[in-house]
Amino acid sequence: MKEKTHPDYKVGDLIYDPNMYDNMNAGLNDLPFYTKWLPKKEGAKILELCCGTGRLTLPLAKQGYNLTGVDIMPSMLEQAKKNAAQANVEINYIEADIRFLDINEKFDLIFIPLNSIHHLYQNEDLLAVFEVVKKHLKKDGLFLFDCYNPNIQYIVEHEKEVNEIASFTTKYGRAISIKQQMKYEKDTQINRIEWHYSINGIFDSTQNLDMRMYFPQELDAYLQ
Repeated sequence: MKEKTHPDYKVGDLIYDPNMYDNMNAGLNDLPFYTKWLPKKEGAKILELCCGTGRLTLPLAKQGYNLTGVDIMPSMLEQAKKNAAQANVEINYIEADIRFLDINEKFDLIFIPLNSIHHLYQNEDLLAVFEVVKKHLKKDGLFLFDCYNPNIQYIVEHEKEVNEIASFTTKYGRAISIKQQMKYEKDTQINRIEWHYSINGIFDSTQNLDMRMYFPQELDAYLQ
């Protein structure tokens, strides 16, 4: 989800390039977690917030569930729709900011995958999303999300050096190398991450991937 609340906190456009995104997030290691909690009743409705290019909506729709995916990025949804068409499955994709979503529909399961809540930088943004979930969740429904358990020692250690975190070749033949550098703001709990992109061996750009860190007891309080 591309956050617009705070002008200083952001995610770079290149990170949301659908081709780049799919190469970085090709794995489905988290799919069994969500599959474990799928509704058992026939015709169950599932809502994925921050669905990206449909990495998880697609395999869940193939299992026969009624899927709706929401994302704020048009380019990501365009690729998601293409992926669904190629797989011959029907998924309702909606372009919207999840803080203000209102689709007059309730779901058996709502989930936010892939650490996406870390791009909700302010407390009011997170609480707004939780209100959206509450509004769209059936009385006996389930809400799932995944996020980092902050490891401050890891962050501090990685402030001292630049590390390569990914290298791959896109389907268009671009050889990509990404190096990471981070700096943690303890007052705001924002981890200011920079990804330094090289394409075909030549430095291309530096892209921000700022993430708000949420601690377990903090999240428990907000969920209450």
